[in-house]
Amino acid sequence: MVIATVLLSIIGMSAGLVLGSRHKSSPHAADQTGYVPSQQTVAPVACPDEMHETARKLGYELPMTQVLRVRAASTGTTVWICTDADGRLFYQANRGGDAKKWIEGKTALFLPNVVRGETDYHVTAPDGNTFSVNEERLEVVIRGQRQTSVVVPE
Repeated sequence: MVIATVLLSIIGMSAGLVLGSRHKSSPHAADQTGYVPSQQTVAPVACPDEMHETARKLGYELPMTQVLRVRAASTGTTVWICTDADGRLFYQANRGGDAKKWIEGKTALFLPNVVRGETDYHVTAPDGNTFSVNEERLEVVIRGQRQTSVVVPE
């Protein structure tokens, strides 16, 4: 009887050690889905110098970092959504992207007060025109006329 008790105790302790070692994991171990957390961080991307120049002239806080950048496939217009240190969002568009000359109010458009929606970023210009953009499309409504363009990430 004593031998049986000793054997059962040894078996119980061995099972406990095995189960306990499975429960412990290193901080970088994969979870049950196989996901291993990354230690890498992505450096923020600065918004274009021309956008910073316009923002500075209008009295907005700098620097601004890029949240979204896309190009309308049909027109070549590049759109940036940028944020400042306070989390405010800004819209910047330029016909021809970085390659073309920026002329604010002619080829380029800077708008503050961007609102993040469930699926897009949208803003209304002082003239009532609206702009909505996400990773898939750019929608512009000018004087009631809706124009939708497919976009590609840049």
